[in-house]
Amino acid sequence: MPIESMATEESAEDRKSRAKKVLAALRKLYPEADCALIHDGALQLLLATILSAQSTDENVNKVIPVLFKQYPSAQAIAEAPLAEIENIVRSTGFFRQKAKNIQATCRLLIEKHGGEVPKTMDDLIALPGVARKTANVVLGTWFGINEGVVVDTHVGRLSTRLGLTWTSRDSKDAVKIEKDLMEIMPRRSWTYLSHALIQHGRSTCQARKPKCDDCRLKRYCPYPTSEDV
Repeated sequence: MPIESMATEESAEDRKSRAKKVLAALRKLYPEADCALIHDGALQLLLATILSAQSTDENVNKVIPVLFKQYPSAQAIAEAPLAEIENIVRSTGFFRQKAKNIQATCRLLIEKHGGEVPKTMDDLIALPGVARKTANVVLGTWFGINEGVVVDTHVGRLSTRLGLTWTSRDSKDAVKIEKDLMEIMPRRSWTYLSHALIQHGRSTCQARKPKCDDCRLKRYCPYPTSEDV
């Protein structure tokens, strides 16, 4: 049954019940699920997440140690020659804009936050290059504040396949998907949920060839019986 049709047949309580089972299964499969971006501090995580846009975590994990070895603080990055930052982050793609954003972010951190990464959504999204997804990563992973759910391509894909959102399968409305997940998942699980779904998306529920036969979430998933599989 297509997920779009399920919206008219499944009650809100049914969806919450399935969400609870999916979450429990994820906790058994990935009890230690965590952020894949290597970081040692809120600033490293913030800048790594900015650099991760349109790039891979593996690539960013190679760049961040180099960046912080040469420029180990917000002050150092703020004062660094922009061309040198560009050269370091070049491999992450869109390097000129990313270099500009991370330097502008560090300058703003110094000017308004004493060089420290703020702990509120409003303060974070006011930083250059930081939108809600990046802010959720920093708040949830470093500060332990479940302000929202990180919706990247993996989380968006798995949420639609598992019927945890009524957003159509070809939609990339991360805001709508996040809202749906926040309604049916307990707040304390929001950060963990993102990490676990990302891990499952990489290992099993892949974009082009999901390994449905091997999937431990198959019993809760409408995707294998949908019309386009």
